[in-house]
Amino acid sequence: MVTRFGYFLSCEEHDPKELVRQAKLAEQAGFQALWISDHYHPWLDEQGQSPFVWSVIGALAEAVSLPITTAVTCPLVRIHPAIIAQAAATSAVLTDGRFRLGVGTGEALNEHILGDPWPPAAVRMEMLEEAVELIRRLWTGELVTHRGQYYDVDTARLYTLPEEPPEVYVSGLGERAAELAGRIADGFVTTGPSAELVEAFHKAGGAGKTTQGGLKVCYAADEAQGRAHVHRLWPNQGIKGEASQLLPLPRHFEQLAEMVSEDDAVASSPCGPDPERHLAAIREYVDAGFDEVYVNQIGPEQDAFFDFYATKILPELS
Repeated sequence: MVTRFGYFLSCEEHDPKELVRQAKLAEQAGFQALWISDHYHPWLDEQGQSPFVWSVIGALAEAVSLPITTAVTCPLVRIHPAIIAQAAATSAVLTDGRFRLGVGTGEALNEHILGDPWPPAAVRMEMLEEAVELIRRLWTGELVTHRGQYYDVDTARLYTLPEEPPEVYVSGLGERAAELAGRIADGFVTTGPSAELVEAFHKAGGAGKTTQGGLKVCYAADEAQGRAHVHRLWPNQGIKGEASQLLPLPRHFEQLAEMVSEDDAVASSPCGPDPERHLAAIREYVDAGFDEVYVNQIGPEQDAFFDFYATKILPELS
């Protein structure tokens, strides 16, 4: 199996022009694809950004030639799946077919903003399945009327469509989500090096389909500096359980993050300038069977990160 390595653009941490700049640096460094997050709020005020992802994708379409996957869009509450279908179709046209729609069941952090109730996880899974079905119907270019359990569409038709519809990848952190992805999606997205989830996806119908995994790292001049950056900017990595799906505001994550130690914050993120630490973390995903692995650099040392990966990391992974 040949694994492809991509860069993960963080909309929570960078403004849109910086994201485009990073995408150019990623392509120059030898990364082969892009992930981009889709948030209305950052996890913490300290992260500081949250641009509209569809505008950024339009800019990326002209700036780079890499494939782009949303990691991930929630087509359930904040934005109706009929609108996501149009946005994704336009993105696929702009990128000449290099766009893939990653979708998931989302977080209250982003989805509560219009005052809608936040459904329990089991309901969100049902909503996601109906949303994906509706999106694909709209991508046929036919006139669609839909009266579903969760969504209604009245005589809608998409006129701007790519030659081939985008692939749809479903994200998840547990077995049920991996099984749903295997059943309805063209690929699976997750953020941990879990061979068990890859196997669950394959067994549920995902054999031969793409698996994508992502991780955060922090290249810095020394390990202590990198650890400090992670603990300041992404302590929410150390928050356990369902809180990430249920809390509505960055300040709630900040309150929980006060209880997250530096060790817990950096547990899944290699820090510092040692290539072996970065390579070991990435190879966990390769060994778990992922087809594509996406790396995000935390903190301000973006240019140094891309130089480091271009010279010390990516050549060792080829």
